[in-house]
Amino acid sequence: MSNVPKMFGSLVFNETVMKDRLPTATYKTFKNAVLKGEALDLPIANIIANAMKDWALEHGATHFTHWFQPMTGITAEKHESFIAPTADGRVIMDFSGKELIQGEPDASSFPSGGLRATFEARGYTAWDPTSYAFIKDGCLCIPTAFCSYTGEVLDKKAPLLRSMCCVDQAARRILALFGQATEKVVTTVGPEQEYFLVDKAMWEQRKDLVYTGRTLFGAKVPKGQEMEDHYFGIIKPRVLAFMKELDEELWKLGVLAKTEHNEVAPAQHELAPIFTTTNVASDHNQLTMEFMKRVALRHGLVCLLHEKPFAGVNGSGKHNNWSIATTEGDNLLNPGKEPHKNTRFLLFLAAIIKAVDEYQDLLRVSVASAGNDHRLGANEAPPAIVSVFLGTELTNILEAIEKGKQYNPDAAALLKLSGDVIPALTKDNTDRNRTSPFAFTGNKFEFRMLGSEFSIAGPNIVLNTIVAEALNQFADKLEKAADKDAAMKKLIKETIVKHKRIVFNGDGYTDAWVEEAKSRGLLNLKSTPEALPYMEAEKNIELFVKHGIFTAAEVRSRVEIMLEKYAKTINIEALTMLDMLYKDILPAAAAYTNDLLGNAASKKDLGIKNCFEADLAAKISELTAKMYNSGEKLAKALKGAEKCVDMKDEANYYHDTVLKEMELLRSYADAAEELIGEDYLPYPTYGKLLYGVNN
Repeated sequence: MSNVPKMFGSLVFNETVMKDRLPTATYKTFKNAVLKGEALDLPIANIIANAMKDWALEHGATHFTHWFQPMTGITAEKHESFIAPTADGRVIMDFSGKELIQGEPDASSFPSGGLRATFEARGYTAWDPTSYAFIKDGCLCIPTAFCSYTGEVLDKKAPLLRSMCCVDQAARRILALFGQATEKVVTTVGPEQEYFLVDKAMWEQRKDLVYTGRTLFGAKVPKGQEMEDHYFGIIKPRVLAFMKELDEELWKLGVLAKTEHNEVAPAQHELAPIFTTTNVASDHNQLTMEFMKRVALRHGLVCLLHEKPFAGVNGSGKHNNWSIATTEGDNLLNPGKEPHKNTRFLLFLAAIIKAVDEYQDLLRVSVASAGNDHRLGANEAPPAIVSVFLGTELTNILEAIEKGKQYNPDAAALLKLSGDVIPALTKDNTDRNRTSPFAFTGNKFEFRMLGSEFSIAGPNIVLNTIVAEALNQFADKLEKAADKDAAMKKLIKETIVKHKRIVFNGDGYTDAWVEEAKSRGLLNLKSTPEALPYMEAEKNIELFVKHGIFTAAEVRSRVEIMLEKYAKTINIEALTMLDMLYKDILPAAAAYTNDLLGNAASKKDLGIKNCFEADLAAKISELTAKMYNSGEKLAKALKGAEKCVDMKDEANYYHDTVLKEMELLRSYADAAEELIGEDYLPYPTYGKLLYGVNN
């Protein structure tokens, strides 16, 4: 491997490059504008654009693009060359400040949720100077926000930046109560990314993987993850080669790829980065997913980011490790050695508990998708019920505050493993609860409900906004208090008493928790069509409008977009199932049955009475008939979607009617797969897919 420090960020127009290439006064003006969230004037932008262009040309770039994140969940780019004609018929390489600051992609085909008509094509992209430009595929990529011609937000970056500003302003109000000044407060994220790797040749034989990202058919493999021998196991050479190249590609782009390991399911893996500011972390995670896919192809592999590509084994999530800190490096969620005496920490903790309790519906909506519905509540993911895990020590502290008692901490626990040979380990003040949707893990909260292929922007928009709202409510009360210390302690106690129902440290997988959560008044929104309408609740629209995150129309448009995406996803999956059924599965079953019956007839002619072929053929024929009838019902159910009156009705119809027919069809096909000779099967089995990369 090359020199990593030298390689890291080599394709990024970062601080080091800017200091080297920009005049000192220009650099200081730029940094001040970024810190204060102010616009740059055109002369300054021209200087930056020229330096950026020269640097890009030196790295072989010939084009630039405004790299943005529309509501499709992926990134978008339109490449423009640097060439500009001269009077003598030649060209020069040019890039202006105006081109840097603003672009104009065609917006007509991006999801808008009814904010504009299809023929209203104009849209604008606006430079985000808080996220560094970078070079990808010989093109200078400029991170940008995206809006319509009339100014409606059509992307994920703009509202994320707005939510970060809200947290900054609210948190600084709280810090001022402690006499603490800071230039800025930021939220930080380290998103752990889970994914599967399968052999490309096998992937190409599976229409379901090609069209939908998940297997719609597939009998259970004899050995799945029961032995738990893949988790943190030895990484196979082919996968290790992929990981090595992925690290190098990401490091060049300044992505802080840090940890990689095998996950629980066969063929499943994880990559975790070091924390960075939420906006940059969101951009980096989009790049991580893109490069996972492209690097995998170079190794004859395909990277699957679907939340549940294989039934019966763990799906893939994205753990959103969220914290809040000052730009000077002070983590506001660090409990310190004596958290029961750390009023500032307890105040921020109380605000977060309040926020999660009051807006549990929005957090659930932020992770809603057709793919994630298959994963939430299964053995590898938290349930659809939102709750907060704090661990024993913090829970005991809050209980003592609630009851007005003095908290007496235990001495720091040491874990002695082997006499004096192995050093004693200091025990953390919280365990890790993998069943909790929102768990405190030392100095951060781990929001575990995100699906693998999600943009992390949406969940963090919600998280930032609801925490900002809670902090502002706290500040409104405390700024008026004469005795601020007493007022803080009283407020912390009142908040704990009012919102303790959201705190749960137990096993989130049990039926008992479902019943207990119901008695506490917590929501259990099991499906996307059930969850999404909550985003349009009056309190939630008021929240987003109040903080300038979305207009009421933009909130409703996002609900419409997500409902439409859900319906389209199920529709594509159902059509794929029918295509595979009629063109692949039924012909395979018929061919095998015919051969079995031929063998049975031959044995009968020879006077052999005891033959299995006829019995096996009868079993397969019975399942084949059920498959065919089920397929006909599924096709009919798809026709019924045409009668739906709106997107809410359509999404519910796909969930309640179409999805059930799909599940029934799959049950017959999977049962038949277990009986059909492997040479007759039209696609690779789970066993081949899950273990095909282990070499």
